Amino acid sequence: MVATDSHVVSPLFFPGGDIGCLSVHGTLNDVAMMGARPIALTAGFVLEEGFPLADLARIVESMGHAAREAGVPIVTGDTKVVERGKGDGVFINTTGIGVVADGVNPSGDRARPGDVILVSGTLGDHGVAIMSVREHLSFTTGIRSDTAALHGLVADMLAVVPDIHCLRDPTRGGLAATLNEMAKQSGVGMLIREDDIPVREEVNAACELLGLDPLYVANEGKLIAICAREDAGRLLAVMRAHPLGGEAAIIGEVIEDPHRFVQMETSFGGRRNVDWLAGEQLPRIC
Repeated sequence: MVATDSHVVSPLFFPGGDIGCLSVHGTLNDVAMMGARPIALTAGFVLEEGFPLADLARIVESMGHAAREAGVPIVTGDTKVVERGKGDGVFINTTGIGVVADGVNPSGDRARPGDVILVSGTLGDHGVAIMSVREHLSFTTGIRSDTAALHGLVADMLAVVPDIHCLRDPTRGGLAATLNEMAKQSGVGMLIREDDIPVREEVNAACELLGLDPLYVANEGKLIAICAREDAGRLLAVMRAHPLGGEAAIIGEVIEDPHRFVQMETSFGGRRNVDWLAGEQLPRIC
């Protein structure tokens, strides 16, 4: 399996990470969401003339640290420089190569009515960390990006439940966009429960202050898994046993729905549609 992604974020450095580690984690996670074990990365830089060498060194060092920590080498790369004013600091493209074991085939079109929807932890941390820097907000408890490489967690999950139907990391558009995408691909509806969705209190408070919905806020170190109901208990247990899945939760189920709607049971007892996001809540987020 091969996955490639181009990474842009503003600011380049944020609580819990930077564009360097983000570019490594993002592509490793794309490979992992296909059920593959990543084995190598490439890296390409587009730099604007005059970009500070100290910032470039910091970014490259962060990429190296992230790759070493993940156990996946960066094997080749390239750098191009564009004229001042024709770029935006730095853009990074990374490509990942991975190997898929026999019998493993998570795909967005495999969700079936009766399946269970799980998330690996709290939502919205990355997007709110970015916004806190942009808007010069400070909180009693620091909000940090959740950027992380998820292939180790995925490997543990697949070892217990090889037939996970769907795996996705809810980046741009967050949980809401990702579930809508899979509902459309699979021709099903989805029903989630607001009270079961893990969101930190400070993230909820920041979203309320900024007029955002945490369901649509980007994540960089969380995943969504959909599996058969009989596998859900075992899958949840192995997720919670991993350092990146300690706050994993079952948040809903797949249902029959010819309209392919994603619905949410609210804390007040009603239901509302969780529709596609119109436009971008947060520009330049990942």
